[in-house]
Amino acid sequence: MFETIVVATDGSESVRRAVDVALDLAERFDAEVHSLYVVDEGDVASSPDRLREEMRDALHERGEAAIGEIRESTSIDVVAAIEEGHPPSVIDEYAREVGADMVAMGTRGRHGENRFLIGSVAERVVRTCPVPVLTVRQLAADEGETELTGTPEQS
Repeated sequence: MFETIVVATDGSESVRRAVDVALDLAERFDAEVHSLYVVDEGDVASSPDRLREEMRDALHERGEAAIGEIRESTSIDVVAAIEEGHPPSVIDEYAREVGADMVAMGTRGRHGENRFLIGSVAERVVRTCPVPVLTVRQLAADEGETELTGTPEQS
């Protein structure tokens, strides 16, 4: 069913559940996994001129760390990609380029509650991506984890 899964990450804690679910699906279907981090060109452009290169470098380092965490959490080979641009557009384009069967991503990233004012990356990808998008929401502190089978984990 799934041969290629793209995991879009921004390095935030809220993406962790999406990564876990995507890796579980990849193991079940023996799918290839691509981890994609997008350096938001808007973040770089909005920084002062004298700091833009430092900002770009810092965001690339954050991307490498985020992808490194994904690689460390699985025995599956993970294809890594760090791209620059407008995150929803880059995710859509990347999914097309690699022939993805699914894109997995968290529903709350680094923008948190501000997403209601500016629109979240996940919402835009869901509306525009040509392949199915699996969104996995971050649990509140008082919610329990549920496995893909729907059975609550025992505490």
